[in-house]
Amino acid sequence: MGKFVSFGEIMLRLKAPGHERFFQSPALEATFGGGESNVAVALANYGFDAAFVTALPSNDIAEACIREVRSFGVDVSNIRRSGDRMGIYFLEGGANQRPSKVVYDRAHSAIAECGPGDFDWAGIFKDAEWFHITGITPALTQSAADLSLEACKAAKAAGVTVSCDFNFRGKLWKYGKSAPEVMQDLVKFVDVGIANEEDCQKSLGVSVDVDVHSGELDTTKYETLSQKVLDIYPDMSIIAITLRESRSADTNGWSACLRDKDGFKLSRHYEITDIIDRVGGGDSFASGLIAGLQLYDDHQDSLNFAVAASCLKHSISGDFNRVSKAEVQNLMGGDASGRVQR
Repeated sequence: MGKFVSFGEIMLRLKAPGHERFFQSPALEATFGGGESNVAVALANYGFDAAFVTALPSNDIAEACIREVRSFGVDVSNIRRSGDRMGIYFLEGGANQRPSKVVYDRAHSAIAECGPGDFDWAGIFKDAEWFHITGITPALTQSAADLSLEACKAAKAAGVTVSCDFNFRGKLWKYGKSAPEVMQDLVKFVDVGIANEEDCQKSLGVSVDVDVHSGELDTTKYETLSQKVLDIYPDMSIIAITLRESRSADTNGWSACLRDKDGFKLSRHYEITDIIDRVGGGDSFASGLIAGLQLYDDHQDSLNFAVAASCLKHSISGDFNRVSKAEVQNLMGGDASGRVQR
């Protein structure tokens, strides 16, 4: 089995303790995270040969970040050292009816200032089997969008399977282009598309009449939406969509659907209560789907693995999904009791 490469920005994450508001106490919990690095770490935890590609400045914070990612067994040899700063995001954890809040401080970060020609994609994709990217990096700057498209084209030229989590971030698209203007071109090179309830509409401009704020989801609408995406992008073989029913910041219904050439599939549904941290939930689904597609021939099983993996992530603080393949398979097999394992 070849290498699984993930490309994008990793940031310093500064979170208010527990469920506190920003600076309610004079402390912030410092960790690292980002959509694409979260995927690489999870894949390494499942036993895959994972590599993370990004750009970071030459300073002590970036060194600590690289050490952290490397500690999970992720190959960091293709991280470019350039630029003056690492992006930061501040997180305030929600509770009950108060939502979580994210504040970005990532303008002019190292990866945002990179562009085409800054990475040796031919070398990076040597012996690679899979390439994962998200819609976050193309949202940063025009040069980062051009770089993302270059990477996808290089991956396809190398015969590497490309997955993309569309990951719409409304706070990031500030350089003069809308998400669909950029993402519609990039997704032409994608084999496996990954989205949440609203990413297809806001990132690709493909819509059906759905209400993501009601706390209830009509799965028949996503059956139609997933078919529309595959009709528009015939080279995409799979589209998977997470279905979050957000009843409050602490209680979510969690499931997903997948469409491939054989039809439409729905996963098992989990009712997640007492959420510890939902940030990274979508990334844990993406990494779980990539892993599941390697582990199982039946895409229904692949989908169920992904949903179980992301369900478990909601119980873990931080961006990274610190679970093993066996733990995911245990939940996937029906053991959701949470009983002490002795």
